[in-house]
Amino acid sequence: EWVPPQPEPFCQPAGPEWAPAALGEEQGTVVYHLSTAPPGSCFTRSRVGGAPGPLSSPAAPLEGPQDTTLLFESRFESGNLQKAVKVGPFEYVLTLRPDLYTTKHTQWFYFRVQNTRRDPLYRFTITNLAKPKSLYGEGMRPLLYSQRDAQSRGIGWRRVGADVRYYQGGSGEEPAAFRLSWTARFPHDGDTCFFAHSYPYTYSDLQRYLRALAGDPVRSRYCAVRALCRSLAGNTVYLLTITSPTAVAAKRAVVLSARAHPGESGGSWAMRGFLDFLLSAHADARLLRRLFVFKVVPMLNPDGVVVGNSRCSLAGRDPNRAYGTALRGSFPGVWHLRATVERVLAEREVVLYCDFHGHSRKNNVFMYGCDGGGAGAGLRLRQRVFPLMLSKNAPEKFSFPSCKFKVQKSKAGTGRVVMWRMGVSNSYTMEVAFGGSTLGGRSSHFTVEDLKSLGYHLCDTLLDFCDPHPAKVGQQPRREPRHPGWSRDRGDAGAVPQFQQCLSEVDVLLRQRLGRELGSGSSWSDVSPSELES
Repeated sequence: EWVPPQPEPFCQPAGPEWAPAALGEEQGTVVYHLSTAPPGSCFTRSRVGGAPGPLSSPAAPLEGPQDTTLLFESRFESGNLQKAVKVGPFEYVLTLRPDLYTTKHTQWFYFRVQNTRRDPLYRFTITNLAKPKSLYGEGMRPLLYSQRDAQSRGIGWRRVGADVRYYQGGSGEEPAAFRLSWTARFPHDGDTCFFAHSYPYTYSDLQRYLRALAGDPVRSRYCAVRALCRSLAGNTVYLLTITSPTAVAAKRAVVLSARAHPGESGGSWAMRGFLDFLLSAHADARLLRRLFVFKVVPMLNPDGVVVGNSRCSLAGRDPNRAYGTALRGSFPGVWHLRATVERVLAEREVVLYCDFHGHSRKNNVFMYGCDGGGAGAGLRLRQRVFPLMLSKNAPEKFSFPSCKFKVQKSKAGTGRVVMWRMGVSNSYTMEVAFGGSTLGGRSSHFTVEDLKSLGYHLCDTLLDFCDPHPAKVGQQPRREPRHPGWSRDRGDAGAVPQFQQCLSEVDVLLRQRLGRELGSGSSWSDVSPSELES
């Protein structure tokens, strides 16, 4: 969790006018190649710890100490690299493994290289990325981890790469594939390094965190960790219930989840920041535990995380499109989370649902909400208030103009839409860019601390959302949480002065965006969701 001493700026975007030559296996030597489907029980091999017994090396052996060929490896937790072809003395063409039991969803990469040399400029080109647009085309750079730097200097993951290009591959490829190419120098001779698409956060990382939590005599008093269910591979999907033990029956609920998409590891770091703050001794954290019951699923798709998938579970499908029709046997995490929310709704109001995700095409942090149209004016605007408040608390990270609230047909099976239709009026997907921030004078990548701070800002905004104290509105964002000495419970959020002021601000913003006043006798309920979105 090392934090760079200086912001890591985006590189100058390289246009598509020039692209590296499309070299392939026929022009080079295969130096690493994994079979597409390992033999035996794939589900067993998707558990943490992998397959039993020794593994044969898929890498070509070195010919001697003068051989400068890099040694590749991806057979570790969350790793993804299927093939490496050496096409020049220091140039490699790489192929990613699609999500298991699919032929697509290639985005996440995480692999190891050994036998490095410090002086040469290496070029790496990934040839089979799935998305036509990427933040790599806007200056995002890959991540590098050096074991020698970590051991000798305490340096962790850092952004590297020059001449970063994202472009379409050959015209005859079906389906169309896109390529990412970058150059980099390694910091040491003979080092062991890792490249990754985003800061890794593995299932084992989560388990270590939960073990430490369970062993803490203070935090374990107000945080219960239990198994929500077992995944298809037998991995535990954890459910955390966080609240103070007093007056539980009168409390409202908050439901949070992350890592439905395994390649979106930034969501786990935001969740880590949320848990760190909520389980701390800070006065605001104590207040949150006194006011709410939190139901948290920190990793919905552990199987996908373990095997290094980008989007799918071992069912070979996207779990975040399965909430509406989820089969218990195919999507156990999704099925049990929805059932849990149904039980909670039968007992108490769920004031907020938020599912943490990552975004590969837009910078900054933003939310998707739900506006189905036809509702009363106040209700339609209220769904925009929480994101607006969050943008005030995190103005250098969160972009309110990037938020969207239209419920598209293709998103009907997502967690936020299904929870909203179940009765959770404030239901959101929080999207965290793989790149970084372009707000507040920034033009730099997110660090791990940036991602973790989003969890604190969510806690802070939840208090503001239910805050009877109007002083916050219009003030500059604070660096430390407020509310050190609250003792009274909240009433209806609709009666909160701060809520009403932000509601009025949303009304003004939307009128400015529409470029007109509402007609006589009209209200926001008469404006179509499409017009509001535009």
